[in-house]
Amino acid sequence: MSSTAGRDTGAGASEDGPPAGGGGGGGRGGGVQTGTIRTKVPARLDRLPWSGWHWRIIIGLGTVWILDGLEVTIVGNIAGRLSESGSGLAVSAAQVSGLAAALYVAGACSGALFFGWLTDRYGRKKLFMLTLCLYLAATALTAVSWTAWFFFLCRFFTGFGIGGEYAAINSAIDELIPSRHRGRIDIVINGSFWIGAGAGALISVPLLNTSLLAVNVGWRVAFALGVVLGLVILLVRRHVPESPRWLFIHGRDREAEEVVAEAERIVEAETHQALAEPDESITIRQRRSIGFITIAHTVIKLYPGRTVLGLALFIGQAFLYNAVTFGYATILNTFFDVPNGHTGYYFVIICVGNFLGPLLLGGFFDSVGRKPMISGTYILSGVLLLGTALLFQHGVLSALTMTFCWTVVLFFASAGASSAYLTVSEVFPMETRAMAIAFFYAVGTAVGGISGPLLFADLVSTGKPTDTAVAFAIGAALMIAAGVVELFLGVKAERRGLESIAMPLTAEDPAASGAAAPGRT
Repeated sequence: MSSTAGRDTGAGASEDGPPAGGGGGGGRGGGVQTGTIRTKVPARLDRLPWSGWHWRIIIGLGTVWILDGLEVTIVGNIAGRLSESGSGLAVSAAQVSGLAAALYVAGACSGALFFGWLTDRYGRKKLFMLTLCLYLAATALTAVSWTAWFFFLCRFFTGFGIGGEYAAINSAIDELIPSRHRGRIDIVINGSFWIGAGAGALISVPLLNTSLLAVNVGWRVAFALGVVLGLVILLVRRHVPESPRWLFIHGRDREAEEVVAEAERIVEAETHQALAEPDESITIRQRRSIGFITIAHTVIKLYPGRTVLGLALFIGQAFLYNAVTFGYATILNTFFDVPNGHTGYYFVIICVGNFLGPLLLGGFFDSVGRKPMISGTYILSGVLLLGTALLFQHGVLSALTMTFCWTVVLFFASAGASSAYLTVSEVFPMETRAMAIAFFYAVGTAVGGISGPLLFADLVSTGKPTDTAVAFAIGAALMIAAGVVELFLGVKAERRGLESIAMPLTAEDPAASGAAAPGRT
């Protein structure tokens, strides 16, 4: 096993004498200390082969997307049932697929910004535990809603928790996964949303069957099942470590050393081979926190091209998915007379395409490269969607052929949408990572994810195929535009360490790290 002796991240590793500051955080080995340290932690993490330690991270953190998929799909599929007499809630199907969906997204945007800032300040682990607990509480309360306003309120706070998860989880995963695997793992994890979506669609079929469960019971059981799954994830997540990258920047280098040393011990025990000591290191001036103004300045002023890129990718995928895809059950009800209890079968087919896209294409984002794969998946999905809109408008599609068309479109769109999260989580400095994820998710989703469902619900409610085709065309145009932006502003981040893609704000020797200098797009 590689010895920790002599490593600069060990106890007391400082180049300028006594700690410059301390307090707060209660780290091991005497608490938080700040100063200037030279560390090999990023290089040591990136050179690790895949191991059981990494699987523990994936299971504990990545599974939250399954919960999100379960949530969104269940609401979409129960819209028709909730609007029926005797459901226990006086709401219309349009309010469930429109207003409730918009409130969920609004909560997710707010939660991403609120918890994203806290995640960069107080650490990844504290926040990904807190946000999951909030999600569980809000979902449990949704299941016992007795009136429309309380149901809408619970949807907002469920989204609030999920939004916080996006910021905390994506930043933690990217900082813990080796650089050569980061693209594929991040994209597949984000794509796992569709495992939950497919499960939600299948679950909704028996739960909405009034011969099995009463109208006012089935939808409540559906939400309760989400709570059960969340509790299981919470138990697993307790064993996921804090990000060593976050720890050493915030003066807790001894804890960072312990986390990395544990990972190395596990790897060496599994492979029966000693790990080579990496040559790369980086000098960091530790800080307890980074101000919001510094973060905003970094994202917008120092990296303007990457800021435009992040917004374009998020707005395109947010409109497509939050408006068109999650309202698919309404399309089946309105234009193809598919009964409420059977829409789940069609949606499962779409979910298969959505998950297979990231699963089968994810590896190419590391091998072929980010720019060709991201631009290709965005543009191709947009072109295919335009073709689907044209066929739908002319009435040549059935419920089955419409579903097939959407499955092909979303095979590519899902990989592209997942790459949006990957992009913004790796092209900005480490100290701003969670807040950057939150910022782009919130702004992009506010533009496409809140306005999208409201616009889509209005267009579909007219019952005119032409109006719905317009919604398809808008989504297609936004995806194509985002792909073009990627062609010009995309970052070649494949197989590169995070510190070489964007220099940490606290780095003392940017030239040594080979990072992108501030001001570079």
